[in-house]
Amino acid sequence: MAEQKKKGFFQRLFGGGDKPAPAAAPEPSVADELEADIVLDEVVDAAPLVLPPDQEIALEEAMHEADMLVTPDAPPPPPAPPEWAAPEELLAEPSVEDELVADIILDDIVEAAPLVLPPDQEIALEEALHEAGELVTPDAPPAPPAPPEPAADPEPSVEDELVADIILDDIVEAAPLVLPPDQEIALEEALHEADQTIEGPTDTGSEPPAGPPEATPAYIEEVEEQQAPEPAPVLPVPAAVAPAAPPKKQNWLQRLASGLKRSSDQLTGSIAAVFTKKKLDQAMLDDLEDILIQSDFGVDMATDVTEALRRDRFDRDISSDEVRDVLATEIVRVLDPVAQPLVIDAGQKPYVILMVGVNGTGKTTTIGKLASLYRAEGKKVMLAAGDTFRAAAIEQLQVWGDRTGAPVVTKPAGSDASGLAYEAVERARADGADILIIDTAGRLQNRDELMSELEKIIRVIKKVEPSAPHATLLTLDATTGQNALNQVEIFGKRAGVTGLVMTKLDGTARGGILVAIARKFALPVHFIGVGEGVDNLEPFAARDFAAAIARTAE
Repeated sequence: MAEQKKKGFFQRLFGGGDKPAPAAAPEPSVADELEADIVLDEVVDAAPLVLPPDQEIALEEAMHEADMLVTPDAPPPPPAPPEWAAPEELLAEPSVEDELVADIILDDIVEAAPLVLPPDQEIALEEALHEAGELVTPDAPPAPPAPPEPAADPEPSVEDELVADIILDDIVEAAPLVLPPDQEIALEEALHEADQTIEGPTDTGSEPPAGPPEATPAYIEEVEEQQAPEPAPVLPVPAAVAPAAPPKKQNWLQRLASGLKRSSDQLTGSIAAVFTKKKLDQAMLDDLEDILIQSDFGVDMATDVTEALRRDRFDRDISSDEVRDVLATEIVRVLDPVAQPLVIDAGQKPYVILMVGVNGTGKTTTIGKLASLYRAEGKKVMLAAGDTFRAAAIEQLQVWGDRTGAPVVTKPAGSDASGLAYEAVERARADGADILIIDTAGRLQNRDELMSELEKIIRVIKKVEPSAPHATLLTLDATTGQNALNQVEIFGKRAGVTGLVMTKLDGTARGGILVAIARKFALPVHFIGVGEGVDNLEPFAARDFAAAIARTAE
């Protein structure tokens, strides 16, 4: 049976051509026309054609050029009267040329104004066309050709499966799969459902397949041996070491030289810088005089030393050692007359020692050292805390009393110092003490009212014992420098100072102040202190001091 020929444009447009185009085609029946009209009405009702203005104008122009005018929203033309018959030339089979012309015109229309419908209208149009047996998709691209079905993979052979298993085992051994616990459980459940399980390595007695070098047991053992810490060396047990012998105790001269080191270093260093085996001239003498004044030897002492050098060594070669020898000789000449020990008169019982001085000179500490010194000589010592202005001074003296075994007479802080001194003398006499040492409050020598209180204490002591105090010791701080000269002068006038105790010589580089005081006032120097230790207070010896400060003892 011959294939039915595709309908032409005019046939699709006017509804003709349902039958092969004979010369005289039968007219459609009224029932067929009614059915076609109903279908067309349904299509129009379901998706009325609505075009944008520019597309509608373009479509009208194209239809005018083809002597056709279609208005999308125009109502369908009224049906032809039944008695009217279409001309035969319209019912004739269109030629090939007519169909080509119609297709060209249709393409021009589509290109000039492609049909664009809203999504709901497009869907309704497609449904209506499906019901009518036709489907027109305006802008749909042609369907791509179906891809060819892939050829079925050939069944793997037994040898291929074995090779794949070996490769998989090598991969797993080289880099085992480590999953989080939840993923591992899910994987096991999935494998169980597929009748498969994954188990850890089992010992089958056969050697594992060869893997990469990093996974071999020999390589792992070698790495572990390299990373293992080296064993700690076994140290020999040291032989028992005998306890170190305690350092040898220094004698007084060594302790004195150590205490005066700062003063001697500065003094001898400056002298060595001036005297370097040259002939002695006036410039060198002037430099030496400046050095001695800066070390607090005083102008008079500096003049004495330079005059001695001028007299014996002027215009002659001289070294620093020779200058230091001359200095030591002059120091001994000045200090030797005042280097007098404090002699305790056994006929005076108790022997009353009154300690005076400015604040911070070390009076209380010196009292404790004197108590220790006299207690070592077998004397019975009593202390009196006469510095009632400071509670700390009272406590400090009580500590020294406990340390040395000497009783301490005290009163509450703020009490009258002269009253305490009176009671202390009476108690020492009653107890049969050999020595009574009375502390006093530190006071500035330029404060008249304070110095008057000190004079009152002395007057009260004399009421109990007219010959007391038997010794009034002024404690001097070597670090005060030239101010110590003023202290000696005023305390000597107001308190009747009988002797000196020079302390803190280890804390200054200007220890020459003692020489200046001795040369000016000629007061006995009973003790000097070069440290805080209880044994760092000794009776003063001029030659030891001169040798230590001028460094001629070496």
